[in-house]
Amino acid sequence: MVSLHVVDVKSFMNHLLVHNVFDNFLLSELEITTYNQFKINGKLNADWYDEEEKETLEDTQYSTWSKIKPIAFSLMKGKKVPVVFKIVLILSPANTKKIIEKALPNYDLSQVGTLYLNIRYENGILHLVTGVSMKVFTLDKTVEQEWDSNMKQFLRHFEIVFEEE
Repeated sequence: MVSLHVVDVKSFMNHLLVHNVFDNFLLSELEITTYNQFKINGKLNADWYDEEEKETLEDTQYSTWSKIKPIAFSLMKGKKVPVVFKIVLILSPANTKKIIEKALPNYDLSQVGTLYLNIRYENGILHLVTGVSMKVFTLDKTVEQEWDSNMKQFLRHFEIVFEEE
């Protein structure tokens, strides 16, 4: 786990809400407090889909950020910034597999659960916190360290300025 302070909030918000930088992430949860508190659970409701649509979903359990982003944008835009918002993004299983296989080719992928990116804005300050959920108990922090390193590299690639806390 690594905690990062985003230096340029406006630039980050452009990357998050306007550009496609985070579009391939999955949404676990979204909470925005403006004049009301809005909460979105990113887990898909399989009962809503017909059988043909379910087949196209394959093993997808969460909405992509790209699908929810316009809703988030509409809730945040305006003259006033949100009081607080929290977004929990998940790296897709395919991208998780790519990261682990590239960096740790002999690692047992069945042990890896979910790679998270927690985004929290409050009092004009934006924090990013990475997280890893493993399927088994382990003291080995190799996957966590790889995810932390990969996320910092991702942010640098898109010129998102941050300070490690």
